[in-house]
Amino acid sequence: DGIGTDEVPCWASASLQSSTIMSKRNHSPSMRGDSAGSSSPVAKRSVSSQEKNGDTSSPSTDVGGRNEGATGTGLGGQDDRTSRDYYFDSYGHHGIHEEMLKDDVRTNTYQMAILNNRELFEGKVVLDVGAGTAILSMFAVKAGAKHVYAVDCSSIIDQARQIVEDNGMADKITLIRGKMEEIDLPVPKVDIIVSEWMGYFLLYESMLNTVLYARDKWLEAGTGTILPDKSVMYICAIEDERAKYDRIDFWDNVYGFDMRALKEVALTEPAVDVVDPKSVVTNATPILNIDLQSCTEKDLSFASDFRLRATRRDNVHAFVAYFECGFTRLPQPLGFSTSPFAKYTHWKQTIFYMKDPILMDEGEELTGRIVCKPNPHNERDLDITLIINFDGKHSKLFDKCIEYKLR
Repeated sequence: DGIGTDEVPCWASASLQSSTIMSKRNHSPSMRGDSAGSSSPVAKRSVSSQEKNGDTSSPSTDVGGRNEGATGTGLGGQDDRTSRDYYFDSYGHHGIHEEMLKDDVRTNTYQMAILNNRELFEGKVVLDVGAGTAILSMFAVKAGAKHVYAVDCSSIIDQARQIVEDNGMADKITLIRGKMEEIDLPVPKVDIIVSEWMGYFLLYESMLNTVLYARDKWLEAGTGTILPDKSVMYICAIEDERAKYDRIDFWDNVYGFDMRALKEVALTEPAVDVVDPKSVVTNATPILNIDLQSCTEKDLSFASDFRLRATRRDNVHAFVAYFECGFTRLPQPLGFSTSPFAKYTHWKQTIFYMKDPILMDEGEELTGRIVCKPNPHNERDLDITLIINFDGKHSKLFDKCIEYKLR
């Protein structure tokens, strides 16, 4: 349970100075307002059953993603597959991995963190959790790792095995297909864990639980290292009238028909999209700070108070969450950001629309509380609550409670 402040961790400040990783420009392939560039997690999964960095999946009900999946129908119409099965299946498609590998911010940061720190990897045993194409495993071998155990539960591991062989690393990388919680390693402990576990809103799909399990079971106590090891999530407010109209108010009149019943549903589903930095109308403040070396699964359900100050007079239509990840246990701390002001990443930003806007004058402050916890029926989904208070010149809200479901 934390209080959001404007204080930025020292590693994040260092990472923001890297022009290679965090150039202050928005290189998005499509800006919001163009409907082709906007999507909710559900919409993305409907477009292709293999999007995101392990954070999208099969079309419809349950989430697919990097570690576990949805529901299925077997012979005779009986359900014989779990959401976890479909989650893993979604990562068997090359399209997800293409999108992740082409995310220069993501892939270049991992490459720099590993290859520029040979002294950390030289002669060490490495565990790659959610290995995918084994790109991080191969970086580790190039950095001098003694051996890498690459674990993934999706069928992509068959192609990864061929990739490893084609690159002459079959004697250095052992690929294991299975769930981290169910497999055995041929070694008692590992020196380093590498994983790209982050989802939309940082925690969506809960792969971090798997990384923490691997840490507790396999990582050398005291001397072991996790990369990345720090994550911070932030919240800010935006003016977004045009996109809100296209995405939410659209349902008021659809070809002459009243479809406001769907408008209420749309308001509960956060959108994952690129936010124009010019639309940001407040400061950003941290709402979650994770240290992977020491955090527990309980820390991933959180509640945090925050305070936002308007930087200009404007309407607030939505709140936006984004995150930063840091590799802080390196000689030169390194990190990347998914901020609207940073270079485009496939994580984009997560947008929480309100039914009615708040008009804020410059300098006015609103306070809020965000509560996040896994959905009781599917732990990879998130139930998120915002409670907003604002006593402004033009608008007033008192304990306004808004429920969202990230599916």
